[in-house]
Amino acid sequence: MNVHEYQAKEILARFGVPVPEGRVATTPEEARAAAEALGGRVVVKAQIHAGGRGKAGGVKLADGPEEAERAAAGMLGRALVTPQTGLQGRVVRKVYVTRALDIAHEYYLSLLVDRAQAKILVMASAEGGVEIEKVAAESPEKLLKLHVDPVTGYQGWLGRRLGFGLGLDARQVRAFDGMLRALVRCFEETDASLIEINPLVTTPDGSLFALDAKLNFDDNALYRHEEIAAMRDPGEEDPLEVEASEAGLNYIKLDGSVGCMVNGAGLAMATMDIIDLAGARPANFLDVGGGASKEAVAKAFRILLRDPDVRAVLVNIFGGIVRCDRVAQGIVDAAREVELTVPLVVRLQGTNAAEARKLLADSGLELEVAEALDEAARAVVAAAGGAR
Repeated sequence: MNVHEYQAKEILARFGVPVPEGRVATTPEEARAAAEALGGRVVVKAQIHAGGRGKAGGVKLADGPEEAERAAAGMLGRALVTPQTGLQGRVVRKVYVTRALDIAHEYYLSLLVDRAQAKILVMASAEGGVEIEKVAAESPEKLLKLHVDPVTGYQGWLGRRLGFGLGLDARQVRAFDGMLRALVRCFEETDASLIEINPLVTTPDGSLFALDAKLNFDDNALYRHEEIAAMRDPGEEDPLEVEASEAGLNYIKLDGSVGCMVNGAGLAMATMDIIDLAGARPANFLDVGGGASKEAVAKAFRILLRDPDVRAVLVNIFGGIVRCDRVAQGIVDAAREVELTVPLVVRLQGTNAAEARKLLADSGLELEVAEALDEAARAVVAAAGGAR
């Protein structure tokens, strides 16, 4: 789960990470009041779940309350298009008004899960405030990496090595060590999957601040963090993903043309791979889980059909715990309720697969049944209009 920048900074501040003072606003008048309360120069920042806001006009410097009000009026209620939003952009519903800082230097700092090492990976660079992917691709030697061992926990040498590696002086290294220690504690105690501070800045007096912050959390651990789960903003998420989540289904929107209904993460990955090998790309995948009921399958099917990018649907279910005939009945029920406007290819293997195929054949629906996965992939790619 993602949160807005202002929420990320609220969380970081609880752990003692220094952040500039700021207030969230939903109207230009509130932005003006926030600027008056903060005093001096402020920065008005659009709050959407996407990066690249600055270049897209979603970050404005204001010399006072009137400029802050105008900046907020220019953002609120309008779609902000960044490289991460797609062409349709994201509508700005909130802005964050923060105290402007004099910046001496910008750095990059992030913590994420290194699954191969089963450790927290800390990455830092003196090239902050820019796209870190570009730094990693063009100057990988400028990206410093260290792991936090889960057995020993955070050790002071990590902060000192990274701090001196960034070129900080001795006083700043002590502050950096304290900040990194707090970030590791935040990462572990909130079940975060990513903390990214870009830029981390030093001011002329040598102080360090997290000027921007992005936090992602493990959805599977949100039951342990009610206060973080309450920060979810459904307006920033795909409506179909929200609907699927509320129904206990896992739906992910992608950028292809083939809708995929599967059960299990491994089968989902294999299905998307073979569609790609057959020459098309998945428009989404919807995992109904290992024990899906007929009703859940019908719900999943309706969600898939509402994706406007879907030109054909592949249902690929392995009947282990779930029975294939139940899945087939869910497909038939849903297809009879919802107008089937795209070709449908179904591949069911496992428990009661023969009964499922007979049920589909007797349903009168226009669909294609495949037994092998590669056969199903070729059929659905052809039905979607052929290879890309």
